Amino acid sequence: MSEITSTNNDFFKSKVLGHPSGLFVLFFTEMWERFSFYGMRVLLINFLTMAAIGTNPGWEWTSENAGALFGTYAGLLYLTPIVGGIIADKFTGYRWAVVIGALIMTSGHASMALETEFSMYFGLGLLVIGTGFFKPNIVSIISEMYKDLPEKKDGAYTIFYMGVNAGAFFGMMLCGYLGEKIGWSWGFGLAGIFMLLGSLQFWLAKPLFGSIGDVPKRDKVVEAISPDGQIDITEPKAEVKPEDKRNPFTMLDKVLIVITSIIGLLYLIDDPASKIGNIHLLPQEFLVSKEVLPGALVITIIGLVLFLFLVISRISRYTKVVRDRMIAVIVFAFFTVFFWLSFEQGATSLILFARDFTDRTLMGNQAIVFNIINTLLTIIPLALISWVLFLLFRQTAKKIATSNIILALSFLGVWGIVVWMLNNDYNSKAYELKYQAIKTAQIDKKTKKQAVDENGDLVFDFNAVTETTVLKPTDVVVDQTVTISSQEVLKVNDKVALHSEIGNFVYLTKGLETKIRDDYKKATKDSQIIKAEVVQLKENQVEVTASWFSILNSFFIIAFASMFSKWWDSKYNPSAAVKYGLGLIIMGLGFAILAYGARVIPSGAEAGAVRVSMIWLILAYLFHTWGELCLSPVGLSYVSKLVPARMIAFMFGMWYLAIAIGNKLAGSLGGMIEGITKEYDMSTFFLIFTIVPIVAGLIVVALNPMLKKLMHGVR
Repeated sequence: MSEITSTNNDFFKSKVLGHPSGLFVLFFTEMWERFSFYGMRVLLINFLTMAAIGTNPGWEWTSENAGALFGTYAGLLYLTPIVGGIIADKFTGYRWAVVIGALIMTSGHASMALETEFSMYFGLGLLVIGTGFFKPNIVSIISEMYKDLPEKKDGAYTIFYMGVNAGAFFGMMLCGYLGEKIGWSWGFGLAGIFMLLGSLQFWLAKPLFGSIGDVPKRDKVVEAISPDGQIDITEPKAEVKPEDKRNPFTMLDKVLIVITSIIGLLYLIDDPASKIGNIHLLPQEFLVSKEVLPGALVITIIGLVLFLFLVISRISRYTKVVRDRMIAVIVFAFFTVFFWLSFEQGATSLILFARDFTDRTLMGNQAIVFNIINTLLTIIPLALISWVLFLLFRQTAKKIATSNIILALSFLGVWGIVVWMLNNDYNSKAYELKYQAIKTAQIDKKTKKQAVDENGDLVFDFNAVTETTVLKPTDVVVDQTVTISSQEVLKVNDKVALHSEIGNFVYLTKGLETKIRDDYKKATKDSQIIKAEVVQLKENQVEVTASWFSILNSFFIIAFASMFSKWWDSKYNPSAAVKYGLGLIIMGLGFAILAYGARVIPSGAEAGAVRVSMIWLILAYLFHTWGELCLSPVGLSYVSKLVPARMIAFMFGMWYLAIAIGNKLAGSLGGMIEGITKEYDMSTFFLIFTIVPIVAGLIVVALNPMLKKLMHGVR
């Protein structure tokens, strides 16, 4: 019996829910990593584009610059794991790679919490490098654990995937809440704290794993890819099939790989560097006039052509069946780009839409209903995961006591933040305030006359009188009222200060009032602080954070995953191409809902000027999740089915390249939200993401007969 087989037998003696305890150590490690990743992800665009003066100031970047930076960051996240997997396989082993990656990511989050320009770029760089070590290797440990019990592997990945979604759910909820309600550094910092605790509990659980995750033997090869999209490392087959024979890289292949990799990396970095810092890594003009095509784009196109030549030349060297199947994979990879460029709007344009154009203020019964739903959404899953922690502790109390203590402290921290968050929302008080405003006629841009509403009544604008406003004799000053929420206890007739932020009035404590007034002085701008008076106590009011909507994807996955799984197991299970097409079409329908809901937002509308019901965003996330659940069974699982073991590494890289391109395009296109809505309107912006994936989905479905032939019987 081999050493690892013996290790596995011992490993399975300690079980939780029918699986070895070590699986749940990995579950919690991945949960904290996803907590930190998604917690940071949901804050980044919000922070970068938030006004520089306010109760929670940001950097006031344009959405284009913020999208360019985020797209590059997200794109690199899918490329570095290829290198990280190779390093772990040859040098460090999977366990050390996970720890190294976790510590580098912890440093990245800590750097971002400083909120300086250098620390932000440096932190993002560390997160990209750390993810490269962490992402491919934690799943490789699972693969090694279950290599002698393959029948249990699907169940193990299902449990592990729940950790992914649990971490994403709580990371976006808690980091988002702290970042928006208290300060961005709190959100970024919280992500780093739990990343550090997660890496410590993993390393201290080493006694559970024995030799699993040590440096692999050199005769092992990459053979399969897990449902989560990571590399599985398994023993090579005793017999090599003809179609598995190696296709050695020629010198031309290697040269093309180096050239296209350099071009791709330079483009990813040049895009945000040129927009944000006017730093050009690629020439602004190349071969053709920059008025026709910018030099960076020309070079990138050349790189894509060279890469296409590389792919075609390699595929042409295989036998017909293998060649056809690889072509099928490439077709799926191509359409993957269209899915991710739409889906990842959840990290860019949808964050801005939720913040700037969604009515997130709930009062009275609506506030009570939201608080109850939010409590159930938070407490129930947290209680279930805490129960799993208890089972793990009961099984491993003596063997990994220190690891369990750290894990328990982590959960006590989460419970504490959750209780504080819910208490904060339940005890939020609402007040009606009176302030003065200048009444002016609203002019219709088309008719150049005073605008009228749907009833034919004249429409007026009411601009708040600030403490620096100089009134003219002709100004018509009227009293206006507004309802605000606050944790402060105020009384009728109290004089207070307000500040308008994204179309909402925010109550200022004395400390904030002084700080914001000083910020205006430093910026040599007139203070926009507004004086007001409390006139009435109101029913409870709660403002939903912009980041709250992002948790819906994780919630809907957990809620509907089993339903889709039963569909795939039934006699109505559609083909790969149809699943892919459905995923893209349903994704497009989600944006169609947003386009319809946003039709009332006029061209050039300022942030906060018009807000639509949150139901449109909730429905959009529901459809996006359904689309993801349709498409997720196809992706990488078909790479492992269609491609012989010897070629997995190459096709794995191609697949993640497609996802990286999709993420980069998502950031770049999402950053165009300001420009497109100014030139056209918000509905037009969302229609782009309606039409593109639906057309792509219909094409994939139409290609179904051809893809079936190319797959040669693989289902």
